[in-house]
Amino acid sequence: MTELTVIAPDGAGEVRRDDDLAAILVDLLGSATPLADGDVVLVTSKVVSKSEGQVLAGTREESLLGETARVVARRGPTRIVRTHHGFTLAAGGIDASNVAAGHVVLLPLDPDASARALRARLRELTGRNVAVIVTDTAGRPWREGQTDLAVGAAGLRVLEDFTGRQDDYGNDLVITAPAVADELAAAAELAQGKLGARPFAVVRGRADLVLAEDDPGPGAAALVRPEGNDMFGWGAREAVLRALRGDPADRAPFGGAASVAEMTEALTALAGTEPEPDGAGLQLTGSTVSAEAVRALAFAHGWTVATGPGGGRLGLQPTHP
Repeated sequence: MTELTVIAPDGAGEVRRDDDLAAILVDLLGSATPLADGDVVLVTSKVVSKSEGQVLAGTREESLLGETARVVARRGPTRIVRTHHGFTLAAGGIDASNVAAGHVVLLPLDPDASARALRARLRELTGRNVAVIVTDTAGRPWREGQTDLAVGAAGLRVLEDFTGRQDDYGNDLVITAPAVADELAAAAELAQGKLGARPFAVVRGRADLVLAEDDPGPGAAALVRPEGNDMFGWGAREAVLRALRGDPADRAPFGGAASVAEMTEALTALAGTEPEPDGAGLQLTGSTVSAEAVRALAFAHGWTVATGPGGGRLGLQPTHP
């Protein structure tokens, strides 16, 4: 039998700049529930940011540009952006709740570094080897509601990789890697609650995920997919605009070049005419679809178009970033 215990202590007051979060947690736990080797400590990004001075006067809108690497999608006033950390979050993770009126809380500058510092300080205070997760709340594509996930981590295997193993039926596991750091963050939030003033939690029962004292682990950065590896790099409307505009700077989120077979299928669906092979590329002849439409389609698939000598012939080649 496996047992998982989540402890979210009451009594945390307002966290201010330069407060010692490790000392606050140790005091809250007291002698009744002291930290043990193998515990996973979770702390909300908001109190980490407050202790690091990431509180600014102003509104979300005024701070959003500085937190944005690029806009992923926009619907009315809502913007989903990719932050400089690599996270894709509504409003860049900027929070205007549980903070003085007229102020906002930004994410920590380097959540993994914050987790490493908190882990080291807990080791100094208690002598225990624990892992640390910095959590934040986010929505999920295709799903209503929000859940907590890991934006920073230290001393933790953030992924369990089962690739190459077999299930009980003898089936090979090809792509099976539970994001245990995110799962632990969500479990902790159930005990912390959004309005419970409990920014800390301790999860006990997964010591197998905690790394050696001198091993910080890959951090939560390992959970971020590189630009271009996500199938939803642009929002639906934004993808249309970016493809039509054809700016090379917008190409990366569309991913690598599509295969010849995939491009053939896409061109046939658009033009009603199947293109012909042409070396490593394709030739489209006799289509009534505009060259501009074909160029937009090619751009979105990582291909380029050159008008052939016959005027109505379009040659297409995959790009090689």
